[in-house]
Amino acid sequence: MPSLATKLGTLDLATPFLAASGTFGYGSEYAPIVDLKNLGAVVTKSLSVQPREGNPTPRIWETPAGMLNAIGLENCGLDVFLAKKVPDLAKLPTKVLVNVVGHSVQEYAEICKRLDGVEAVDGFEINISCPNVKHGTRFASDAADCARLFGAVRPTTKKLLMAKLSPNVTDIGEIARAAVEHGADALSLINTLLGMAIDVKTRKPRIANVTGGLSGPAVRPVAVRCVYQAAQACPKTPVCGIGGIRCLDDALEFFLAGACCVQVGTINYADPDLLNRLPGQLDAWLKANGHENISEIVGKVAI
Repeated sequence: MPSLATKLGTLDLATPFLAASGTFGYGSEYAPIVDLKNLGAVVTKSLSVQPREGNPTPRIWETPAGMLNAIGLENCGLDVFLAKKVPDLAKLPTKVLVNVVGHSVQEYAEICKRLDGVEAVDGFEINISCPNVKHGTRFASDAADCARLFGAVRPTTKKLLMAKLSPNVTDIGEIARAAVEHGADALSLINTLLGMAIDVKTRKPRIANVTGGLSGPAVRPVAVRCVYQAAQACPKTPVCGIGGIRCLDDALEFFLAGACCVQVGTINYADPDLLNRLPGQLDAWLKANGHENISEIVGKVAI
């Protein structure tokens, strides 16, 4: 029988399907409709040291092949997260990765340090790449800044550190290498592409923030390319693919490009049952193609 298990650094994941940050709350919200045992991990909403109200509305706009969002990383802040969210996370039947954001290197480091001893947290997705907050791409677009960030965060925790990379860069391989060489155990990509929509009647932007992050099927070819380039740049580092997955074939593209697991995000708003179906579909595909484990196809694109 094929095994759906995979490894993300030191973490053993039951399946290669993760719920992406910002689309799945803290996991328990989806429990009535998604069997969380089908997930390799839940990636939480972004967490900052201080609470954030996020950007003004409107901050979501549906596009022909996805959506624009400029939520602005709204979240409860670290103290409330520890007091009110961690107890629920401890009950989830899957791994938990906390998506971490900050205005400074010190803020990223503080969150990882304070959560390092929290048993319910299995690792961190270091979000250096959100395109809809002020200076949100600084660490993602400059290799020296990226190296400085991970050099400061790595000593604060023994848990998994995964760098979430931006596609809005000239050379994603350069940023990937900087993160890995200074402490990242894994890479996740891509975060959203920077986009904009305009109401031609009012001539005003559809989103109050003017620009926002584009996600959904429209970005998948860009995401697959970025995963391939990051995997080539850091061949010994596990990669988690993100971007527009809406069926098994979409996920298989990421595996073949070099991802050992994938995050499912925007489609959760339209078809949350997909996360229930994907494990069974992958199991059937592995059997039909004579594979015993997902690792047998990771990075096996025929070039």
